[in-house]
Amino acid sequence: MTIALALHGLVKRFADRVAVAGVDLDVPSGSFYGLLGPNGAGKTTTLSMAVGLLRPDAGTATVLGHDVWSDPLAAKRMMGVMPDGARLFDRLTGAELLATHGLLRGMPAEVVDQRARELLDVLALTDADRTLVVDYSAGMKKKIGLACALLHGPRMLVLDEPFEAVDPVSAALIRDILQRYVASGNTVIFSSHVMEVVERLCTHVAILAQGRILTAGTIADVRAGQSLEEVFVRVVGGRTATGQELAWL
Repeated sequence: MTIALALHGLVKRFADRVAVAGVDLDVPSGSFYGLLGPNGAGKTTTLSMAVGLLRPDAGTATVLGHDVWSDPLAAKRMMGVMPDGARLFDRLTGAELLATHGLLRGMPAEVVDQRARELLDVLALTDADRTLVVDYSAGMKKKIGLACALLHGPRMLVLDEPFEAVDPVSAALIRDILQRYVASGNTVIFSSHVMEVVERLCTHVAILAQGRILTAGTIADVRAGQSLEEVFVRVVGGRTATGQELAWL
């Protein structure tokens, strides 16, 4: 089995707070991998270290055999990244933004132009060809971010909360594109705290809490006959009801 993303012993501290406390995770090639966790679990920090946006205090991250920190150019050629909340060059149109990304990657201008037109068409952004990205809706910004991640034809996508604040139509379109991408033999890993999305899309899942992986494997193995929500609540240590009444309601 080929491993698309291998994280070993990742640790990150901010002052006296440990955000990631030794994450080990192997993501198989061709999988649709969901990273689940409550808010503040360390999902964004883990993915930021995995793709080279944040240097770990300890541990390694490897993308298809290339170390993210000792061989960053080779590793980053293999992956497309859509960080949550990252600022885009938003005073450009969608086409201009894609052209900028492609040229910064050293891609031939004619290839960038052809792929940009195809991506804008598939992602239903062609009608906004004269609209600046700063004026895009939340769903449109997610779609143009995905287009930037796909432009160079990566073998793995790393997406941080790709469905957050996205309308149902845009979410369905993004899901369809990602499912076709994985069906072609590529790999997607994305973070979420929405069980329904992960359960619907993913072949594999890992549950992260307090900076640690608590369980990981195929969806079937992790669920073990239960719903993913039941497993999540049991593993993380929460509960579905408070056991108390609010007399004033």
